[in-house]
Amino acid sequence: MREPLTTSQWSRDDSVPLVEYTVGSLLAERARTHGDALALVGTAHGTGEQRRLTYRDLYTEARRVATALLRLAEPGEFVALWAPNVIEWPVIQYGAALAGMTLVALNPVLRADELVYAVNHSRAAVLLHADVSRDYDLAAVAASVRSRCPALREVVSLSARERWLAESGDLPATADVQDAGAPVMLQYTSGTTGLPKGVLLRHRSLVNVAKLSAQRAEVEPGAMQVNPLPMFHTAGCVVATLGSLWLGGCMVLVEQFRPALVLELMEKEQATVLFCVPAMLGALVEAARDAGGTAPALRTVAVGGANVPAALVEATRQLFGARVHIMYGQTELAPTLSATGRSDTPEDLTHTVGRPLPQVECKIVDPVTGAVQPLGTPGEICARGYQQMIEYLHDPESTARTVDAGGWVHTGDLGAMDARGVITVTGRLKELIIRGGENIAPVEIETCLLGHEAVLEAAVVAVPDERMGEAVAAVVRLAGEQPAGLRDALVEHCRARLAKYKVPQHWYVADEMPVTPAGKVRKFKLRDAVTAGTLRDLD
Repeated sequence: MREPLTTSQWSRDDSVPLVEYTVGSLLAERARTHGDALALVGTAHGTGEQRRLTYRDLYTEARRVATALLRLAEPGEFVALWAPNVIEWPVIQYGAALAGMTLVALNPVLRADELVYAVNHSRAAVLLHADVSRDYDLAAVAASVRSRCPALREVVSLSARERWLAESGDLPATADVQDAGAPVMLQYTSGTTGLPKGVLLRHRSLVNVAKLSAQRAEVEPGAMQVNPLPMFHTAGCVVATLGSLWLGGCMVLVEQFRPALVLELMEKEQATVLFCVPAMLGALVEAARDAGGTAPALRTVAVGGANVPAALVEATRQLFGARVHIMYGQTELAPTLSATGRSDTPEDLTHTVGRPLPQVECKIVDPVTGAVQPLGTPGEICARGYQQMIEYLHDPESTARTVDAGGWVHTGDLGAMDARGVITVTGRLKELIIRGGENIAPVEIETCLLGHEAVLEAAVVAVPDERMGEAVAAVVRLAGEQPAGLRDALVEHCRARLAKYKVPQHWYVADEMPVTPAGKVRKFKLRDAVTAGTLRDLD
């Protein structure tokens, strides 16, 4: 048992060792120890066929991918993958790792100019792409941008299996000799403002974050896990995918999130674990209630990316019988910094993001002076450890702004730490609302609103105000039909729980929130909608 903290600084817990596997060597080890165990279930590209791969099958296919990729590019080069959640995604992820290449994970909704930016910025030598994602013609876009990408030597459709999946699984001996500290993946930040940055991540970071996240949630070895999260994001391809690999379990990959389908898959596969963002979990709870209030039994739900209302946590427990684990982090931390545990209190579960994972340091600092804050005093959350990014690719200035001279990653998130090391996230530095000289953290108001039974989602933004400089505006998505007098009821709800200056002056209703792939609300889009008058006033 740790001694209580005296300041908001958490020292590294080294009682749980790190492992030195690469992504490829861990797959090889699981093929040896769990060869006949089911490893992956997913939908095949182009055919819609559901495929089921054992660890032996998965390793064999990954080696075939590696062999083919080594005919298209050199070890150390970048290979971009632009596809939805088809089963080929994790197979190629493992194959690129075995080949010693860095996988560039691309969002399948990127438009032509965005794709050109990512391919040129990463200097990818190969672009592997699906033909279609929903109704978007990826093949046509990939063909159209090729001439605009001078470093791109090969553009390969997943339909051309003979080009990216070799007949022979024999790899050159050098492909198995890799350093866990070498780069393995490039992830582009969600781009809530400005151009996305390319976050370069190591094998060691990905493998150990997956391992330690699974251990914090006490996911059982061999668990059947359902993953509807996008694979181009670290939550999907690291926490869910490599977490399942570490445990020798099976990941059921969901190509397109549809609540009824996910519930059906959970039942059919007898899943015990679900990975999701709060919006997905809310949709599953609603679908289960619409189906008569019956739902498949789960043991663990791992959720992150946004606030999780207390009512949603309780509904998940009642409907699915599951323990909810709140995970917090960012792409630059591969991605998990902290998570709640099974023994945490209901209060911790609904208001905090738990303690830092083992092997990482964490502190809360004054954003201006950099001094470590007293316990319970909000400041910027900073972290240092094995899981932090190598760099922002080709961007030393942004890297230096984010990682200070002491090696600490400045997350840009505001939070507070208690004597137990438990972290509460209170907002974003860039999202602070300054009303008449008072600093207001939107997250505090959003958390308050989520405590009202009529509110399913809430986002709070600043809007211009001639007298106060900025005013507080709340945008809510409702849990059902709008009751009469809701605005007055929400104002009273906030007044009873918040200082007067924090109570929103402007109220709007949205049918859906504009979100990043990670499930975070794009607040600049909400501000634009407020300014343009396209949101409905809350009566």
